[in-house]
Amino acid sequence: MQRSVELDDDVMERLVAESQIRGASFRGTLNEVIRDGLAAAAQRRNSATSFRVKPHAIGLKPGLSSHSISTLLEIGEDEGRR
Repeated sequence: MQRSVELDDDVMERLVAESQIRGASFRGTLNEVIRDGLAAAAQRRNSATSFRVKPHAIGLKPGLSSHSISTLLEIGEDEGRR
């Protein structure tokens, strides 16, 4: 299948150099590089990366206690008290 694509100059230079290193045609090199890139993108998409939250103790203001949840909720909901 034939398609026209405009490549950035730096990409074109790298592809020409790569095809010379491989001793392959430009077309063959382009197809291989695209296949490799697509496979790598699919692998990154499919690999599950774990996300961890690291807790950090920030403490409470003087006079507040975690035992008085209702007081803490009132403070959190009252934006004017900040």
